Amino acid sequence: MKNKTLLIGVGAVVLLLALLVLSSYNGLVHKDQAVATAWAQVEADYQRRSDLVPNLVSTVKGAAAFESNTLTAVTEARAKATSIQIDASKLTAENIAAYEKAQSGLSGALGKLLAISENYPQLTATESFRGLQTQLEGTENRIAVSRKDFNAAVQSYNVSTKTFPGSLFASLFGFAPKTYFDAVAGSDTAPEVKF
Repeated sequence: MKNKTLLIGVGAVVLLLALLVLSSYNGLVHKDQAVATAWAQVEADYQRRSDLVPNLVSTVKGAAAFESNTLTAVTEARAKATSIQIDASKLTAENIAAYEKAQSGLSGALGKLLAISENYPQLTATESFRGLQTQLEGTENRIAVSRKDFNAAVQSYNVSTKTFPGSLFASLFGFAPKTYFDAVAGSDTAPEVKF
């Protein structure tokens, strides 16, 4: 009888440990996928902005004798921004920084285009330009929300990989901490717009 009780006790402990390992592993997988999903949304919102740029450039070209170097800068920045793609499994600090640098180049070029466009009242009065400007503003808001959601997913994942007992299973199964989407250096300073 004593051996049977001991055997049941050992079996229960082994079962509990197996459930703990399984639960921790599945939790880490779930949070890893949440990070990947949040990253995909960040990319989708940046792609939406990139898709609006050709329409904006065409509208500006058609409505004003615009500075061609500004339009060229926007087009080149868009090409550079869309050339960088990061797989969700390779979200290193360096890859995210390169991605953000390319995207901030497009942000800067678009900001300059929109600021300079104010010198052309006939352009800012057109319905298509105002519509595109509104869509770009909305897209920038979407990007900000997506980046916030991505960082929240990364935080949840990183907490799970760094707290006990998750840290044991994270190292055992190869779940490394993820990198946050940080602001670009100098983004805390307002850009200077000169006409």
